[in-house]
Amino acid sequence: MSWVYFRCGFTARFQFSPRLDVFKAALIAGARPNFIKIAALEHAFRASGRFENLLIHTGQHYDARMSDIFFRQLGMPEPDLFLGVGSGSHATQTARVMAGIEPVFEEHRPDVVLVVGDVNSTVATALTAKKLHIPLVHVEAGLRSFDRSMPEEINRMATDAISDWLYVSEPSGQKHLLAEGHSPDRIVFAGNVMIDSLRRFEDRARATVEHEKRGLTPGEYFLITAHRPAMVDVPDRLAVFADALLRLAEQAPVIFPIHPRTASRLESLPIGDRLTGHENIHLTGPIGYLEFMCLMMHAGLIVTDSGGIQEETTALQQPCVTVRPNTERPVTVDEGTNILMDLDAAAIGEAGHKALAGQWKKGRIPEKWDGHASERIAAHLADHL
Repeated sequence: MSWVYFRCGFTARFQFSPRLDVFKAALIAGARPNFIKIAALEHAFRASGRFENLLIHTGQHYDARMSDIFFRQLGMPEPDLFLGVGSGSHATQTARVMAGIEPVFEEHRPDVVLVVGDVNSTVATALTAKKLHIPLVHVEAGLRSFDRSMPEEINRMATDAISDWLYVSEPSGQKHLLAEGHSPDRIVFAGNVMIDSLRRFEDRARATVEHEKRGLTPGEYFLITAHRPAMVDVPDRLAVFADALLRLAEQAPVIFPIHPRTASRLESLPIGDRLTGHENIHLTGPIGYLEFMCLMMHAGLIVTDSGGIQEETTALQQPCVTVRPNTERPVTVDEGTNILMDLDAAAIGEAGHKALAGQWKKGRIPEKWDGHASERIAAHLADHL
């Protein structure tokens, strides 16, 4: 397969400064959680005056509803380059990113490559940068679920192992990296860049009044997300999750922005008709970042299997159930408003009762989740490159 990358306004905007103290930084966005983090970093790097950014969109998430709208709402410029790798198996997707991004790095030779999170684009870009001897930065380093059946765990470990700078979002990240033998001089507790975007756009999100547009009363509805293969690709488990949603719907409206693939899997289950035909269950398409954040702010309870939503609900001090046996973000449980729960329909239903009754645990906002993590990273990296 031959590779062609697309230039998006590249020659007009991506012209490096001749100043010796300005660095060429390649910022990699691949999937929806990446966009939120990269938006904060792109803004901080640009504002610092110390970086010229090369914004690369791998196209791992390429649906306009999941990609273009996020770039617009998060105030990001058009990507300089779009690789268009699309979907596929983990191996296929990783290989496509590596093959697509290698000629970009060879042509433009950035001074540093910055990757975030734990998706396939992250590890693929990291491997390519290091083989070309380009300094590599991993933001959100050190997170561990200790569950190697999760593809994200493998991506996290592999990326951390070869990164030159490791910026961590919570104390557990430091602990894990030190235990793995990383030099403490290369580990920086910077804070959570995802929360930078949340704080920056919080007022705009609230102003969308998305809950009012949907006829929802604050504190009296449930917001649902589910995307992990362990949940949506196993029919027996998906059926239990559907049962949990029916139990929640007996108490209050349920809002579930659902991926088309998940929707088709639900429709194939015997319980699917009860779910799709229920007057209190609203299955919607993907929702924009600002609108979703507004729904999160006003929900009585968020039920998810996501990583990032654990963090956002903790920052917003909103009740959250993470339907997983483990989390790579333990601070959201130890200090925040998140609880872990096995996939148990009755238990999830009972959690709904507690949340609506105001009986949820009180959390606090973790250290350095103050909206300035990206600024700290930009300042530290500019001084140490």
